[in-house]
Amino acid sequence: MVTTTSFNTAKSEEIFSAAQKLMPGGVSSPVRAFKSVGGQPIVFDRVQGAYAWDVDGNKYIDYIGTWGPAICGHAHPEVLAALQQALQKGTSFGAPCLLENILAEMVIEAVPSVEMVRFVNSGTEACMSVLRLMRAFTDREKIVKFEGCYHGHADMFLVKAGSGVATLGLPDSPGVPKSTTNSTLTAPYNDLEAVKTLFANNPDSIAGVILEPVVGNSGFITPDAGFLEGLREITKQYGALLVFDEVMTGFRISYGGAQAKFGVTPDLTTLGKVIGGGLPVGAYGGRADIMSMVAPAGAMYQAGTLSGNPLAMTAGIKTLELLNKPGTYEQLDRITKKLATGMLQVAKDAGHDVVGGQLSAMFGMFFTNTSVHNYDDAKTSDLKKFGRFHRGMLERGIYLAPSQFEAGFTSLAHTDEDIDATLAAAQEVLAEI
Repeated sequence: MVTTTSFNTAKSEEIFSAAQKLMPGGVSSPVRAFKSVGGQPIVFDRVQGAYAWDVDGNKYIDYIGTWGPAICGHAHPEVLAALQQALQKGTSFGAPCLLENILAEMVIEAVPSVEMVRFVNSGTEACMSVLRLMRAFTDREKIVKFEGCYHGHADMFLVKAGSGVATLGLPDSPGVPKSTTNSTLTAPYNDLEAVKTLFANNPDSIAGVILEPVVGNSGFITPDAGFLEGLREITKQYGALLVFDEVMTGFRISYGGAQAKFGVTPDLTTLGKVIGGGLPVGAYGGRADIMSMVAPAGAMYQAGTLSGNPLAMTAGIKTLELLNKPGTYEQLDRITKKLATGMLQVAKDAGHDVVGGQLSAMFGMFFTNTSVHNYDDAKTSDLKKFGRFHRGMLERGIYLAPSQFEAGFTSLAHTDEDIDATLAAAQEVLAEI
């Protein structure tokens, strides 16, 4: 494990300084810039298993896992071997291939709501497309989303969004027309009464409700008992659709996603991250009667040249094969529970106010004495303290999400020794801050 005395980031600083003249903020995605935690971002050189190495040679135990996809561990040898074979056949077809059928069958078999699926290239694209489909199927315009839930950077979702928007403190985003967001209604996560009020005031104009069934973009927040079930009842009552954005939770909370874990089946689901096995991919799927509206079967248009890319399909297939082995999710739950409960205990022993927890291979911790049920609760966290904690852990070789408003991820590659080292580092840092 890296110690504070040997922590050197000269090359990272040099590369990032040059990057700031080439790319906005020096990054290709905002949260990578470390704005909310301070200090220079770390420039990665390579990853393997549960570990990452930066350009200065520092080694980290990684709890981001490329923001979720590396659930089997980075650069898994079986995934790499499958990709090497696929590369020999070409990198892109722009035409149907058998691999799409295979991955589609695996997704349909695993995820309760999915009877048909359409592959796209990102979670943002999946959510954009499913919104259009919701409106096309119901012939209604308005949607309900939850404060602090992030569904990609499409205009209509950048209303009280979480993730990088929360990290940077932006209320929404310049360049988003009011006319685009007028039809986006918002409610606090875990607040059924607020949702009921929105439907009572708009009984015939709401196409559907979209949410992260387990929030990962305001930090880690789980649904209260009865919340998901209540949304299912309300949407059925008003003839609206229920959409689970499982880009983050799909195949991570369980093999069938959060909907299988909680026993609540939405009408439509968006997926990503894990089903690409580390390559860019997204998907949306659901009831066959709804999905039959998608072109060319129906009139709702959506297309993409790289959709169903053979490399992404290959990586996804192999990743799901690995995850479907007996004992996989038991191991993920065990190792993550050890990390999350240990971290909370270490923090409390050091005198800090903290709350948090885990569910399967997701976890999170907030520096607050308030129970966190929604984004407003999450905002009571001590962000400056989190920044100091993040930096201290980084200097000791632990790579955590550079934002209080992001969940953490574990993988099958993380060992008990990794968790013990992480908790030892946390004990040192929490005693100092």
